[in-house]
Amino acid sequence: MALPQLKPLPAGGPSAAGARPAPPAAAPAWRLRADRLAAGVVRLGGLAVVLSILAILAVILVEVLPLARPARARAVGTVPAVGVGRPLVADVDEHRQVAVVVGDGGLGVVPIGPEARRPADLPLWDVPVAGAARAGRTLLLGLSDGRALGVEVAYDVVFSADGRRTVTPRVSGGAPLVVDPSGRSLARVAYARTRAGPVVAAQTGPREVTLVRVRERRALVGASTREVVRDRLTLRIAGEVTALALDGRGDALFVGTSVGQLLALAPAGPRPRVLAVAQVSRQGTAITVLGFLLGDRTVITGDAAGRVASWQLLGQTTGRLRLQRIHEFAPLAAPVTAFAASHRDKGFLVGDADGRVHLGYGTTGETRLRVRAVRGGLRALAWAPKGDGFLAIDAAGRLSHWALEVGHPEATRHTLFGRVWYEGYEAPAYVWQSTGGTDDFEPKLSLTPLAFGTLKGTAYALLVAVPVALVGALYAAQFMHPTLRALVKPVVEIMAGLPSVVLGFLAGLWLAPRVERVVPGIILMPPAMAAAILAAFLLFRLVPAPVRGRVRPGMELVVLVPAVLLGGWLALRLGGLVEAALLDGDFRTWLPRAVGLTYDQRNALVVGLAMGFAVIPIVFTIAEDALANVPPHLAAGALALGATRWQTALRVVLPTASPGMFSAVMVGFGRAVGETMIVLMATGNTPVMDWSPFSGFRALSANVAVELPEAPYGGTLYRVLFLAALLLFVTTFLVNTAAEVVRLRLRRRYQAL
Repeated sequence: MALPQLKPLPAGGPSAAGARPAPPAAAPAWRLRADRLAAGVVRLGGLAVVLSILAILAVILVEVLPLARPARARAVGTVPAVGVGRPLVADVDEHRQVAVVVGDGGLGVVPIGPEARRPADLPLWDVPVAGAARAGRTLLLGLSDGRALGVEVAYDVVFSADGRRTVTPRVSGGAPLVVDPSGRSLARVAYARTRAGPVVAAQTGPREVTLVRVRERRALVGASTREVVRDRLTLRIAGEVTALALDGRGDALFVGTSVGQLLALAPAGPRPRVLAVAQVSRQGTAITVLGFLLGDRTVITGDAAGRVASWQLLGQTTGRLRLQRIHEFAPLAAPVTAFAASHRDKGFLVGDADGRVHLGYGTTGETRLRVRAVRGGLRALAWAPKGDGFLAIDAAGRLSHWALEVGHPEATRHTLFGRVWYEGYEAPAYVWQSTGGTDDFEPKLSLTPLAFGTLKGTAYALLVAVPVALVGALYAAQFMHPTLRALVKPVVEIMAGLPSVVLGFLAGLWLAPRVERVVPGIILMPPAMAAAILAAFLLFRLVPAPVRGRVRPGMELVVLVPAVLLGGWLALRLGGLVEAALLDGDFRTWLPRAVGLTYDQRNALVVGLAMGFAVIPIVFTIAEDALANVPPHLAAGALALGATRWQTALRVVLPTASPGMFSAVMVGFGRAVGETMIVLMATGNTPVMDWSPFSGFRALSANVAVELPEAPYGGTLYRVLFLAALLLFVTTFLVNTAAEVVRLRLRRRYQAL
């Protein structure tokens, strides 16, 4: 058959023959405009996302940055000498308009603001005042004739018709109480008003302390009775008594001596007794100031060398009482002469003989502020009830008024992330406890247990989700029949749309009680299911070839699902037998006795199952897409070279898809870290640091959801919760950034395949 003759082209090619290629058809103008508009919308959307994230970060930072603001003090003014002699104790109203000062020459009212008004009359006494102390709004005066007099101070606030405020102090004194019948001067006194009645402690000799307890009994019918019990205690000390402090409950009396010893005494009971003794100063420097912080559990000592420390009486639970130094504060340059405790938190002021004032905080052990309040010797300090100012009075009676901003002393780097020695604790600890039942509660705002709980919940969730999701994705992409895969993948993707609040509700109220009854069976499930799958494979191999041939390749799931269900059922049955035979019939009672762990109904095991179920769909979907998108020619080439399907999947497809699978795991990590409702409803919200799967925890996200609605706006707790949100934000950002870096490196490594 003759082939047709082809005409040779001219030397110049087609164009030389006069045949020019047709120019490409120009796109319509409307399509170009639509393309430009779409590109602009996409760019605008991306920019809006970036700006939105930056705006969220800015809002969080605005709420968090005030936590780092230092304490500040500003001098308001100076009031001339009061004229009460040597000042001993002072008090000020909450508006800082008027002060009440007691000296050895009497009592005086000092207006320090334009809204102050002097009272019409003041209590008078004809005996010089030798010492004074305060307990709340009560000023206890130790007289030079051995009597003690309680003076109640109150402030009446009246508003006129035009809205002007007037503050008038009201001072009232009761009947004197005879402390020392022999009439010795009471230079140092302490006072507490307990439920049983007032308690007065006074120094009546160099080594002698007298305790007077007034027991008041109110009868339903008839007159009330009043019993005065007086105990004289001679202390076996080397020096002399130089300071006294009595807690508000009347349970502990602290005595400071001239040789630097601190004694804790129990004034209650048949006879006062010494509970513990500690040496405050190794050099034997005299203790000059003793005072309690809010709550009367931490006592502050100041000595003649200017050293300041906090102490607590520990060992009440063990019966071995001891005085423990908690913090050593920045020293002053001269002997400590004055002390005042905050009415709102664990802050306090101390002043020295040179007029310097330090602001300390008992929980952290930090000295937050140092100012020179007066020029002469400082004799008394008074902290305003609102905590926004203080008064400093020098030896001449001049009163210096200061405005104060304490900031957020409860939230420091150490208290937020370190071990803190809280009141009543035997050792420093990580604790989150933001609220308490009393006003003198010490906030415990350590974020470490919350961060630990977040990582714990995430670890257990990924421990359940990652193996199941990745292995399932590998099987679905490489081995499952396309018909079955078209059914399974949408079902798994629909699982991702289940609301987390529904999963948390089911986990907390339905799953947790059932898991509690079958814990040994759940522990046996992985090996039991693996054994069931292996047994199903061996049995399937024994089936005649014609019968096996009816199961199309990729439909093995039809055989495996019943085997997995059977393995789970056998594990639950075996768990009951193991519990009855080896675990004394009850896993919950056996666990603490044998291992030392406790079982909480809502624990990390329940969270791992529930949150793992929530994480599986997103990890499965991303990993399956990555595996399915591997170029087919890679698998075809491996199979052509004689590799099995498993060898091809593990050595060719899996490494190529590893960047996408790694991204799937990181996305699942971010999903688990930010999960709120499941960990909120299924963990018990106990902020403990324990890796046990049988104990609960509290996560950062759940803590924010629980406490932010009730946190006072602008308060320390409010800002610390925003700091927790910032930690979550930064953690997610760093994890995603690291994941992207690793993904790009893996992609560059395997893109040459």
